[in-house]
Amino acid sequence: MRAKLNITDGIFPMPVLMIATYNDDGTVNVMNAAWGTMQERDIVALNLSEGHKTVKNIKKRGAFTVSIADAAHVAEADYFGIESGNSVSDKLGKSGLTASRAETIDAPVINEFPICLECQFIEYQGDKYGCGVIGKVVNVTADESVMKDGKIDMSLVNAIAFDPYTHGYYKVTERVGEAFKDGLKLR
Repeated sequence: MRAKLNITDGIFPMPVLMIATYNDDGTVNVMNAAWGTMQERDIVALNLSEGHKTVKNIKKRGAFTVSIADAAHVAEADYFGIESGNSVSDKLGKSGLTASRAETIDAPVINEFPICLECQFIEYQGDKYGCGVIGKVVNVTADESVMKDGKIDMSLVNAIAFDPYTHGYYKVTERVGEAFKDGLKLR
C-alpha cells in the first residue's frame, strides 16, 4: 500500500547550489538554489525568478559561478537562502566566508565550497515553462582537499542535498555503485 502525499516543490535529493555574482559596487552576492541541474555536459539550468538580486546581477555581468555546498558550511549555505541580496548588501561578509575572482569570468568563487563551476550567461527563460537562468560552463575548479589521484573524490566533498518534503539537508558521501556498469549484470 502507498500513502498519498501533498505535491511538493521537488524531488529528493536536490542539489544545494551556491550561485555567486558581483553586485554593481563589486561586492559579492551569493544565493542558495536547490532548483538547478545540468541540461547538457556544459549547460547549467537554474530555476530562479527574475526578482532575485542574483538574477539581476547575472544579466548585468553576463557571468556567475555555481558551487556545490558541503556539510562543513551548511549554516552558511542556509543563510544564503534565508537572506535576500535585495535587502542585505553584504551576505558574504556576514557569513564569514571569503571569495576570490574566478579564473575565466567576471564572477566570484566562494573559497570554502569545494567545487565551483564558472559559467557564462546564455539567456533567461521566463515564460510559463521556462527554466530561468541558462549558462555555459567554461571552467571547473576543485579544492585540492577533495582530490585523489588527480580526480574529484565525492566522498571527500561531503556535498549536501536538500529534502523538499521535510526541509532538511543531508550529506551525500557514500558511493554505492558503478554507473554504466552495475546494471550490465541484468542484461
